[in-house]
Amino acid sequence: MDYRACWCTRARYTVFDSHYGDGTAVRVLTDVWRTDPHRSPNLHVIALCDHLLPGFHRMPQAEPGLTLDLISAPLADALAQLSARVDLFRLHDIEHAGTDFARHVARLAARDARVLAQGLTPEQVAALKAEGFVFDADGRRARFASRKPRPPAPPKPERRAIVLGAGIAGSAAAERLCARGWQVTLVDRQPQPAMEASGNRAGIFMPLLSKDDNVPTRLTRAAYLYALRHWDRLGGIGRAIEGDTCGVLQLARDADHAAVQRAIAADKSLPPDFAEWLEKPQAEALLGLPAPDGGWLFRGAGWARPGSVCEAMLAACGGRLERRFGVGDVRIERAGEHWRLKDAQGATVACAPNLILANGAGAVQVPQAAPLPLATLRGQVSHVPADMVPKLPVVLCREAYLTPPSGGVCSAGATYDADPDPALSPASHAENLERLRGLLSDPDAARDAPLEGRVGFRCIAPDRLPLVGRLPDFAAAGTTERLRDVPRHPGLYALLGYASRGLIWAGLAAELLAAQIEGEPLPLESSLVDALDPARFVLRARRAPRGAQAGN
Repeated sequence: MDYRACWCTRARYTVFDSHYGDGTAVRVLTDVWRTDPHRSPNLHVIALCDHLLPGFHRMPQAEPGLTLDLISAPLADALAQLSARVDLFRLHDIEHAGTDFARHVARLAARDARVLAQGLTPEQVAALKAEGFVFDADGRRARFASRKPRPPAPPKPERRAIVLGAGIAGSAAAERLCARGWQVTLVDRQPQPAMEASGNRAGIFMPLLSKDDNVPTRLTRAAYLYALRHWDRLGGIGRAIEGDTCGVLQLARDADHAAVQRAIAADKSLPPDFAEWLEKPQAEALLGLPAPDGGWLFRGAGWARPGSVCEAMLAACGGRLERRFGVGDVRIERAGEHWRLKDAQGATVACAPNLILANGAGAVQVPQAAPLPLATLRGQVSHVPADMVPKLPVVLCREAYLTPPSGGVCSAGATYDADPDPALSPASHAENLERLRGLLSDPDAARDAPLEGRVGFRCIAPDRLPLVGRLPDFAAAGTTERLRDVPRHPGLYALLGYASRGLIWAGLAAELLAAQIEGEPLPLESSLVDALDPARFVLRARRAPRGAQAGN
């Protein structure tokens, strides 16, 4: 096929391949793209790959304009969950896939999309024809000729944005937009980035497991895997980013909890480099301490200083980033087609057509975000001198966590409470130390540890999932019953509600938002995208019993 004739007129050329295999075909395609002076500036390849963990996997690429998504799912399921406009479908090795995929191919097909087919059954060819594809005489090439109206392409946004909040969420947003050529003004009330919820010495990154592989598990897995790949592109943990991929050992709470975890492990669907169940002897041999009920070892997990992740992301923004720090609290105004931020004296801090709220707990002070059901919870971390606890080879966690030493200090915590006091609390410190002793099975560990640590305030949604996407206009929602019909504030977006998992949420959430704004193929299944949509609370508020709403 002559790709050059197809992509030379398109700002983005998207290819779906039904079988990634060893990647040779995709490498050939990308090599042709690289060497073509008339190429589309953006090539996006989406391919099915059966040796990955289930779900969508965005694989960061070094080359600007090149995107690779690998999907581990049956063909029809993958297409049904894909949000994209595809220019070329390469369909091969799908003889046993049935015919349901054809209607999804038609839904995703761009105007005049092409199909390269190999080994399709007569029934599969017939199903594609019924959806509007016209095949050549040899049955190996087809063109989408349906006259059904295609949804109009979203208007191209003006590539200027304000990001409010220079913590982990805002830094990630700035980096992902700058990587796409945007000009970004990053605004924060503090004089430096990562001085509030993202200012801890150590944050833990690890996946989540569940027997039913539920939505939080799938989302957290996708975010965790993306974070590891993305950080590697930024220079890596232990190099550009302060931290260590030492592994995390998550101890079972008790014998009953251990039995549930064994059932997950018995499925044998998790590769050991991702998650390995260790029985008591194995866990104790690794840890050098009691582990009475065993635990999960996440070998690729570990800890990182969130501030260093912010620094690495902001450094990657280059000259496209303008920093406006130390501005104090700002007031947000809509002026024509732009959002304007003003300081306490009324001076304009920043002005742009797009505004991303990534200021965590501070978002509830923004009038357009005030109806969102966000809560603020206090978290106190205790800093324990390293010589007061055993030297750990891994991060140890259960209801709480304890990190290996960094700079002579181990981090233990963290509390969850509604206390608005930012000062260190002796009661919270005692709670952290009590949990630490339970982790170590040592009632005397960290005895008389000094009151040292840090307090931060997490932004949390009722369902404990982040808010990623355009902000809904609650007042204009009317009787809307579908997410896609919820009215939105123009050019206003949210990256909020990361709770205690901001370290791994930030990268994928920012990538998802940037893809949404740009009209690109999305890096997550559509059902998971919907689970993160801030407008979900518009629908839930309407469906809740009147008494329940009044009690909120």
